[in-house]
Parts: sequence; structure tokens; C-alpha cells
Amino acid sequence: MELLTTNNVWMMICTALVFFMHLGFAFLEIGLTRQKNTINILFKNIFIITMGLLLYCLVGFNLMYPGEFNGFLGFAGFGLDAPLTDAGALDLAYNEGYTYWTDFLFQGMFAATAATIVSGAVAERMKIGPFMVFTIIYVGLIYPIAGSWHWGGGFLQSLETPFYDFAGSTLVHSVGGWAALVAVCLLGSRIGKFKDGQLQAIPGHNIPLATAGVIILWLGWFGFNGGSVLSADPGLTSLTLVTTCLAAAAGGVVAALVSFLKFKNLDLTMFLNGILGGLVGITAGADQMSPTDAILIGAIAGTIIVFAVSLIDRLKLDDPVGAIAVHLVCGIWGTLAVGIFGALASGAQFVSQLIGVASYAGICIVSSFLIIFILKKTVGIRVSEREELEGLDAHEHGMDAYPDFRLNEH
Repeated sequence: MELLTTNNVWMMICTALVFFMHLGFAFLEIGLTRQKNTINILFKNIFIITMGLLLYCLVGFNLMYPGEFNGFLGFAGFGLDAPLTDAGALDLAYNEGYTYWTDFLFQGMFAATAATIVSGAVAERMKIGPFMVFTIIYVGLIYPIAGSWHWGGGFLQSLETPFYDFAGSTLVHSVGGWAALVAVCLLGSRIGKFKDGQLQAIPGHNIPLATAGVIILWLGWFGFNGGSVLSADPGLTSLTLVTTCLAAAAGGVVAALVSFLKFKNLDLTMFLNGILGGLVGITAGADQMSPTDAILIGAIAGTIIVFAVSLIDRLKLDDPVGAIAVHLVCGIWGTLAVGIFGALASGAQFVSQLIGVASYAGICIVSSFLIIFILKKTVGIRVSEREELEGLDAHEHGMDAYPDFRLNEH
């Protein structure tokens, strides 16, 4: 009982840290976008976490962890049904690491993250109604079904060499990243982002706030990765936090350096996204890596960020916060890195990682395209030109984030 209590307390602390990450996402997104769309972004982020928890309670948890199923789709029933003893008390033998309620809440915090990633990529020009519909379907159905393929004991777990994703480089980050890529392609770029085929910078209105968001996300990642040990095991949790921190540090430093060599300036936003890229990259194998492995994985992620952001710009895709480069590209890299570095490194493991990446690409691209394309053809997904130019805050919310402090904006 004492061990269960210790493990459960640690898992609840990690749950709180992952919850805190949603503030980090909100700060990052509003900081890297324009003042006139601040309320819109905050509203979306609050909607995602509130609706995400309700959906995960009603259907998501039992879709993701259905028990016995065919490896692709299973459902254990609506709502939460805690395992009880014969005496009617909560069955504390449910898991040696934590209780049923803690399991639900910890996993529920992860569920909303996928839609948050999409929120940043479509910022400043997507109608809020269609975005909310997308969130309900993607978080309520697609994320838990995809999650069941690995974390729920599905077919990826049954491969001869099982697919491995410790805390969600693919299951969380690339699930959001693929949807973000599809959404950006269907939505189009912001007005003024590309003029006569040339890229135009649209600066964020509050870089200090974006910086605070990244620091909060880094802190929250202690719960994201540390909690994925699923116990308070001192050796594994300590190693996981060390590898997480080292990968983040290496990602930031290398992204800043490569960006300086490529663009001849010290770009803070690239530094920040390099940190996030390192965090996403280490997430798939944080418990399997040595400190040196973690630094290498983070450094490669930091390099990838710079070139991925440039490639996305050359493809004329408009991602205001760099979500596709951070969460999709570095998510894929981190997943494949499990087969290259650390305790699981082998050719067979690398092939299994490729199978996992391809499987999630398939379900996420097809499902997100169908959802967003249908919304586009029925109710429309993009605000009018006037609404975009004047700001979504005024037109969709009738509010101003800074009523006593207005800046001149393009």
C-alpha cells in the first residue's frame, strides 16, 4: 500500500505538470501571433482542454484501452467504470503504479495535446466553429483509436519486434502534426504571408510571452516523460528527466547555431523551437537513452528544425508557430531514433518504428483530411478577408485582449 501511494502521488504530480503544459502552449501560440487574434487562440486552447477531458471520459479512455480487441478497434463502453472489489471499494490492485482514476486523468491530459498542436498551425485565419467540430471528432475518436494500436495493446504492440513510443513522439506529437499539415494545406496561408511568391515575415506580438511558454512546456515535459514511467521508480524517473533535459538543451543550442550559420542572425524563435524539437525528439525513447544519446538526438532535432522550417516556407505552407516542424518532423525523427540509439537500437527495431510512423501517418492524414475537407465544402473553414485583416478577436468574440494597450498592426 505504501508503494502504491508513493507511485500514485508521483503520477498525480506528473498529471498536474502535463495540465500546466496547456498554459505553455497558450503562451507560445499567442506570443508568436498578432495581438488582434489573442482571444481567439486562448478560447481555442481552453475549449480543447475542457472538451477534451469530457470526451475522454465519455468515449476516449475506453476506445484507447478497450481490453480484449482485434488490435485495430475496440470499445469497452461509454463513461468510466472503475474496477471494484467484492466489497464495492475501488480495486487498488488495478495497477501496481497508480489507481484507475489516476490512470484516466493522466492519459486524459495527453489526449487534448494533439488538437492544441493543430490550433497553433491554423492560427489567425480558421473559423472557430469548424475548429471546434474538428477538435471534438479528432480528440474524441481519432486520437484514442490511434492510441489503442500501441498503448492499448493493439497490432503495433504485437509485431515480432514491438513498436516503441515511450511517451508519444508519434502517438501524441505526430498525430497532431499530421493533422496540422493537412489543415494548413486545405486552409491556405494568411493574407500577406506570401507576396509575389516571396516570403514575408509576420512577427508575433509578444516574444517574451512565447519564451515563457517554452519554459513552461519544458517544465511540463518533466511530467509528460517522467510520468510515462508509470511509477515513481527512482532510477527510471531520474534517467528520464536527465535525458529529457539534455535533449532540450542540445536542441536549442544547435538550432540557434545552425540558424546563425544559415541566416547570419541570432534568432530567438528558432532557439525556442529548437528546445521544443529536442523535447519532442527524445520523447519516444527517453527511458532507453544514455545522456550522450539524448544530446545527439536533441542536436539532430535542433538541426532538423531549422531546415524543416525553411522547407515549409519554400512549400508556401503557412505555420505561424512552427508546429509542423516541431511536432511532426521531430516526432518522426524521435520515433526512428529509438531504432538507432539507446538500449533498443537494432535493424529490426528500426523497421518496426518505420511501420509505426507509416501507420499513424495513414490514419491521421486520411481522417483529418476527411473531417476538414467536409467542413470546408459545407460550412467553410476560413474567415472572410475583412475578418482576417481586422482580427478574429473583434469579429468572433467581440473582445480585445489588451483594451488599454493597442498596437498598430498591419
